[in-house]
Amino acid sequence: MMILETIGENAGTVWRLLNAAEVPLTIPELKQQAGLSDHDLYAAMGWLAREGKIFFAEKDGSTWVSLFPVNVYF
Repeated sequence: MMILETIGENAGTVWRLLNAAEVPLTIPELKQQAGLSDHDLYAAMGWLAREGKIFFAEKDGSTWVSLFPVNVYF
């Protein structure tokens, strides 16, 4: 069973990865870089989204995640 402390730690990991990224990351890229399970990644992203710290964009069937609202252009 996951506790809030673990979710918070994972949220910190996700935030640091996005902060260091120069471009938005797809969810599979973020999952691979964070080394988290689907469950742990989505809990962490939910935490950050609820705090208004991450944003999502949909493009060509992929979901992109960033710290700031951005338009994803290809």
